[in-house]
Amino acid sequence: MPNVASVNRSQVHTEVRSPIESVMARVVWFVFGAIEILIAIRFMLILLGANAEAGFVRLIYGISDIFMAPFIAVFGTDQVSGATFEWSALVAIAVYALIAWGIVALIGAVSPRSHAQTVERVETDEDVVVE
Repeated sequence: MPNVASVNRSQVHTEVRSPIESVMARVVWFVFGAIEILIAIRFMLILLGANAEAGFVRLIYGISDIFMAPFIAVFGTDQVSGATFEWSALVAIAVYALIAWGIVALIGAVSPRSHAQTVERVETDEDVVVE
């Protein structure tokens, strides 16, 4: 008659999960931060009188035009010695920062859980050896 031996093994897997609210807030800050950086670069290029025909400048203007559209006519532009000061870009940066803050505050208000969650999972294996 064969011998049957049973061996029980177990492993504990621990992982720390960030709450989805925290991940969503980081995504919002990243997206709006990228928009604000584009507008800030545009502001500096216009202020310093960059050549609008240069490839990089055209790229920045093309992308930032989408986000600047609601703000273009808010204020005029001032020109001093060839430099153009675009007040609308500063307004856009401030408004986008407020929108990002509002969305993150709303995410926090809807689900106020801000701490990470620790999840433990126990796996057991049972090996049967037949001789």
